[in-house]
Amino acid sequence: MHSKHIEITVTILGSGTCVPSLKRSSCSVLMETGNRKLLFDSGVGTMKRLLETGTKIFDISFIFFSHLHPDHTGELVPFLFATKYPDIDWRQKPLTIVAGKGFAEFYNKLKNVYGEWIELKPELFNIIEMDNKKKDFIDFGDFTVESIPVEHTDESLAYRINSSGGKSVVYSGDTDFSDNLVSLAKNADLFICESALPDELKVSGHLTPSLSGEIATQANVDKLALIHFYPECDQVNIEKQCRKTWSGPLIVTEDLMKIEIGQLNVLS
Repeated sequence: MHSKHIEITVTILGSGTCVPSLKRSSCSVLMETGNRKLLFDSGVGTMKRLLETGTKIFDISFIFFSHLHPDHTGELVPFLFATKYPDIDWRQKPLTIVAGKGFAEFYNKLKNVYGEWIELKPELFNIIEMDNKKKDFIDFGDFTVESIPVEHTDESLAYRINSSGGKSVVYSGDTDFSDNLVSLAKNADLFICESALPDELKVSGHLTPSLSGEIATQANVDKLALIHFYPECDQVNIEKQCRKTWSGPLIVTEDLMKIEIGQLNVLS
């Protein structure tokens, strides 16, 4: 008899960009591994999508920021402000923000504007800056995170989460074609990769479906999930374009889509 043990659950909170859309919120991904809930980016619409999954902001232990553009950080201020309401502080577990070099300065500038409205108790708030020049690694006990610089902004990072059971999910953030990303995603169980625009509308700093597929193929990932779609992507066959370079399992993501990464156990 077989049963499937889930190591990591991924929920796509926002599959879109900065462009307002009733269909796609700005970029955000929820990962759950063990008893930890990890948030990757927090574009506009993130908190509403979290509630739709049954997740409270106080359940989030970590926020990982790929970079500092507004469509990826737009709900950081509302998230922190909401954490302070009501007068009784509901957050029992610390919130750790992980980002590239420069995030602490970015947060201090936000405090210059919003002050105590976005300041949490020191024992409940922590910032970790990863190296934005080379691969970095942190062991959080029941999961590890690896980061690597990618081709978008100076602080842009991609992340790889490895569960205690050995399963792995990679989140590209925004990037152009990147050998670093190929290296980070090598043999990952799930590769969540931006695919901002159709092949024929390629712009600097972003990927297209066929380029995302090329990275997935070079990295030999198990499953590819495309994300971060501008409205132009809804006018073409994204899957067909990706199939030029990728023949494995493919997911064209939508908001609130859930993906489970696990392994079969044999029960006697």
